Amino acid sequence: MAQPCGRVYLVGAGPGDPGLLTLRGAELLARADVVVYDRLVPAEMLAMVRPQARRLFVGKTPGRPGTSQDEINAILVREAGRAAVVVRLKGGDPFVFGRGGEEAIALKQAGIPFDIVPGITAGIAGPAYAGIPVTHRGMTSDVVFVTGNEDPAKAETDLDYDALARIGTVVFYMGVAHLRENLARLVAAGRSPRTPAAIVQWATTSRQRTVVGDLGTLADLAEAADMAAPCIVVVGDVAALREQIAWRETQPLFGRTILVTRSRRQASELTAALRDLGARVIELPTIEIRPVESSEPAEAARRLDQFQWIVFTSPNGVVEFTACLSRCGLDVRALAPVKIAAIGPGTARHLADAGLRADLVAERAIAESLADALLAAGVGQGSRVLLTRAEEARDVLPERLRAAGADVADVAVYRTVVPEHVDADALAALADGDVDLVTLTSSSTARHLAEVVRAHGGDALLDRVRASARFFAIGPITARTAAEFGLRVVVESPVHTIDGLVEAIRRWAEANPHFPANSDGR
Repeated sequence: MAQPCGRVYLVGAGPGDPGLLTLRGAELLARADVVVYDRLVPAEMLAMVRPQARRLFVGKTPGRPGTSQDEINAILVREAGRAAVVVRLKGGDPFVFGRGGEEAIALKQAGIPFDIVPGITAGIAGPAYAGIPVTHRGMTSDVVFVTGNEDPAKAETDLDYDALARIGTVVFYMGVAHLRENLARLVAAGRSPRTPAAIVQWATTSRQRTVVGDLGTLADLAEAADMAAPCIVVVGDVAALREQIAWRETQPLFGRTILVTRSRRQASELTAALRDLGARVIELPTIEIRPVESSEPAEAARRLDQFQWIVFTSPNGVVEFTACLSRCGLDVRALAPVKIAAIGPGTARHLADAGLRADLVAERAIAESLADALLAAGVGQGSRVLLTRAEEARDVLPERLRAAGADVADVAVYRTVVPEHVDADALAALADGDVDLVTLTSSSTARHLAEVVRAHGGDALLDRVRASARFFAIGPITARTAAEFGLRVVVESPVHTIDGLVEAIRRWAEANPHFPANSDGR
């Protein structure tokens, strides 16, 4: 057997919402050489793992054969002998009904170093996302967490139901399989059958469902609602507070799955905004932003004093040109004598983040509007303009400025390419119709999405996506490109910014609250 050389990190993944992963957990996922993960770990969390890292699924599905705990322990020992950083990613918290203690002992016995990274446990987060505090002033000051699914090999329960009946709030993990029996035992122990109770399925995720009743009715209500694992059960007066506090399931995009096609470095802004409205977000980057393989940007950066205007047509242009300045030993002070134009508020905001104020911002984030604004500002005969943009950008802006007599240096500072690695799970969700909406934030995202789908499934897969997916375009140019590839644009954002796109999605969702999956939805 190889001498162990790596370190194992037992990391709590939290209850399901990827945003509840701890900072330490996210840091380790980004460093991991191997990730050993459970059934309840969300795909969005696995997307944080480096493409080069190996992923090993060891999940246990109720009622089906799975990887035994002894086998999981052996896998952790084996992988620590092969890799420097092994992350054991476990749903919830490793030490709260997670058998993390058994894994830690096995590692200790094998002489393998390990760290414990606690996670947010479902017994607190699940009720909270359902609008149920597990303690509440004047109502209950004690709470107990117990398993609702004890080892079936035991002759009798280890739980003291007489004691549990006196606790203000009782939270059952894995509570659905023996729900009726557990509730009946509480009643038999003296708890009133009118005591409020709730069951939360897929807590903290976009699939969350909550049923509220009392000890006498909850089992029947849960059965009628077809509640199935994973579930958390809450018993106590606090369950009645859901009527006042419920928030998650009332968010405008709750229950919607939205695919974001922006580059990985850009996706976070859009992803965060959609998740804040309750959406489940899947990221499938269809573009990567790369600097151009040309000396032109550097040459332009070194002769900025020759220009009267510098024009930025995207946030990417701001990022790449300021990076070019740095590579040339310059900084934003080199732009001091030059007036700055931005294609829209999103680009202007990125300029501000870089310490630059735009002298001119187009009303609409399209080249035609920017051209109108520049011409109205006096750009024309004899004006010297540096245009920084994508390699494959449209020609309308330089053509109109040149037609007015301006001397335009049209310099490509970045190019968009199809990513080398495509997330197979995200692509499968799109292909299987598990995505409600797809965002398109540029012509490149539309064009490259079609290329990615065709490359991985041919024209047949592209036709399925065309038939089932609803596309939201950030503006008319993007919508036009999408149409060229047969992608069905449901909504074109009237405000051509990320905030405008999010607002358009929110408005559409409110106007179509019950649209069926894979229907037209217009």
